[in-house]
Amino acid sequence: MLAVAGGAWWYIYAQAPAAGDAPQQARGGFAVPVETARVTVGPIERRLTAVGSVRSNESVVIRPEIAGRIAQFRFEEGERVEQGQALVVLDDSVWSAVVEQAQAALELSQANHDRAVDLLERKVGTNKTRDEAFAQMRVDQAELELARARLDKSTISAPFDGVVGLRKVSVGDFVNVGDDVVNLEQIDPLKADFRVAEAYLGAVRPGQRIELGVDAFPDQLFAGEVFAIDPLVDESGRSILLRARLPNPDALLRPGLFARVTLVLNEREGAIQVPEQALVPQGEDQFVFKVADGKAALTKVTTGIRREGMVEITGGLGPEDEVVTAGQLKLRDGAEVQPVPAADA
Repeated sequence: MLAVAGGAWWYIYAQAPAAGDAPQQARGGFAVPVETARVTVGPIERRLTAVGSVRSNESVVIRPEIAGRIAQFRFEEGERVEQGQALVVLDDSVWSAVVEQAQAALELSQANHDRAVDLLERKVGTNKTRDEAFAQMRVDQAELELARARLDKSTISAPFDGVVGLRKVSVGDFVNVGDDVVNLEQIDPLKADFRVAEAYLGAVRPGQRIELGVDAFPDQLFAGEVFAIDPLVDESGRSILLRARLPNPDALLRPGLFARVTLVLNEREGAIQVPEQALVPQGEDQFVFKVADGKAALTKVTTGIRREGMVEITGGLGPEDEVVTAGQLKLRDGAEVQPVPAADA
């Protein structure tokens, strides 16, 4: 059995021409059947993957600036609201009374000021009396403006367009200054924060495209664009924080989602690409069998970006070349080949 195997090896390989010999036809006068493909010329992208989080474009927790009892909510939980729309109304009876009191005090001080000016013009008053009356009038004006401002703060309005969340309090609750009432989120557009290694500092810039994937929609990618880069490099992780903006008109994405981000660092037009299976590694070098005049020529190539089963060829091939993609193990440099359809065609 060993003798038969050894004889077969000698017959196939020992009789084959050595590398560098004149190319010859396969034994028996038949060309070697191989699968081939023409190189692809088109754009290719250099990409970087990262993980991050989806955030609201704007986010705020509605909190009162004055203490009071909640009289009314003017929204439904989870609904969209517009900037300036009243959301929460506090009981304003006390503040309305304070405004009336300040208004009365101002009217009195204005009358006193007018009387002091009239007396001074008739030479029976003093400058001091007039100035004191004027100062009191200014104080009362400020008190009235302050009372009106407090009254205005009894109604809390939306600072921007967005979607309100779930209420933390109910009608009739007494809230102090700074108590949480409800959150407001602007979710169209959204932001995505993600980090890349500091080694890519020179390659990242605003305007680069991203593709974002989330577990909630595993078969869908969302497009966005980097608009800001944090100037501070994180010392603990030696990474750079990038922030992208992406449209969300259908409100499919929500703040807080875990995201897988693909960042497109750059794109080259007219890149020559071949299927990865066309490569024949030898040591640290890469080769392909280029088909020319019906023969296979072992050609050294330099490679670039690899993506989705394709590899960029930066040297060694031209845009019109054809390469062997299957059957390389049966080939020698210069062997005649016969292209056949792919096995899965």
